[in-house]
Amino acid sequence: MKNTLMLLFFSLGLLTACTTTPTTDADTLGGDDPTRSYFDNTGRDDILSGGTKMIPITTPKGTFNVWTKRIGNNPKIKLLLLHGGPGATHEYFECFDSFLPAEGIEYYYYDQLGSFYSDQPGDPDLWTIEHFVEEVEQVRKALNLTKDNFFILGSSWGGILGMEYAFKYQDNLKGLIISNMMSSIPEYEKYAAEVLGPQLDPEVLKEIMALEEAKDFDNPRYTELVTTHYYPEHVLRMPLDQWPNPVNRAFANINYPLYVHMQGYSEFGVTDGASLEEWDRSGDLSKITVPTLTIGGAHDTMDPKHMEWMAGEFPNGRYLHCPNGSHMAMYDDQQTYMDGVIKFLKDVDAGEL
Repeated sequence: MKNTLMLLFFSLGLLTACTTTPTTDADTLGGDDPTRSYFDNTGRDDILSGGTKMIPITTPKGTFNVWTKRIGNNPKIKLLLLHGGPGATHEYFECFDSFLPAEGIEYYYYDQLGSFYSDQPGDPDLWTIEHFVEEVEQVRKALNLTKDNFFILGSSWGGILGMEYAFKYQDNLKGLIISNMMSSIPEYEKYAAEVLGPQLDPEVLKEIMALEEAKDFDNPRYTELVTTHYYPEHVLRMPLDQWPNPVNRAFANINYPLYVHMQGYSEFGVTDGASLEEWDRSGDLSKITVPTLTIGGAHDTMDPKHMEWMAGEFPNGRYLHCPNGSHMAMYDDQQTYMDGVIKFLKDVDAGEL
C-alpha cells in the first residue's frame, strides 16, 4: 500500500510538471523589473571592462586618453560628473552609487586630463579652461550623449567647467547642475576674506594670514592650521578622522602642479598669477538657457546667497540649499543634496522646468 501511494504521488507530480507553465528566466529575475533594464549591457562596447572606457582626446600637443566609467542605462537621463580641483579625481563622487542607481539614472565618472586615472602629460599649455571645454565635448561625443539625454553635474572647479561648456555648447545639453561654485572668483575671494576668515579663531586667522603674506605655503604649519580649523568647518563638516574613504582618495590623488597652476596655493581665494584669478561670468549667466540647478551649502567655502542669486539669473534656474552642508554637501547634507539632484533631473526629463 505504501508503495502504491508513493507511485500515485509521483505520477501526480509528473502530471503537474507537464501541465504547469514553466518558469522562465525573466520570471525568476523579476520579469519587467526595471533593475534588469538598468543593468542590461546588451550592445554596449564596455562590457568587458565593467563600464570603464578610455577615451582618446585630441589636443594641439598630441592625443591622450581620459578615463570614464558608466553606471547603468537610461536613454533619457545620462549624467556626466565633472570633478573639482582642478586636478582632483572622480573618486569623491562615489557616494552617488548609494542613490542614483535606485532612481534609474545613468551616470558617468570621468577623470579630466591630468587627473589620476587619466593620462598626465604634465604640459601647462593644456591646463586651460578652453582645453577642458573641448575635452568635455570630445567625451560627450565618444559616449554618444545628446541634447535629448545629456546632463552635466559640475562640482567646485567642475562647476566652472560646466558653465563654460554651456556657454559654448549648450545646444548639446538637456540640463546643467552647478554644485557649490560661484560665478565669480573675485566675489569668492571677497566672501572668503569678509565672511569665512573672521569665523576662525582670531589667533589662528592671524597666523594663517601671516604665512600667506610670506607666501610660505609649503610650511607644514600652514597645512596643519588650514586642515585642522578650516576644512572641518567649510570643506566637509566631519572630524578629519571620519572623512569618507572616497574623499580621502580624491585628495591624496590630486595633481598638485595642475591645481596650483589654475587655483594657486591659498585656501582663501585664488593665488596671484593662477590662471583662474580673474575668472568672472556673473554678467553672462542669462545666456545659459537650458534648465540649470545651483547648489549651495550654509557652511560652504562659496557664498550660498550668491549661488541662490545665480539661479535667478538663469532663464530656467532653480536653487537647492543644503542647510547642514559645506563645500562637499553631497556628504555632510547628503539626503538634501541627493533628493534635490534627483528631483531636478526627473523634473527636467518630465518637462517641468
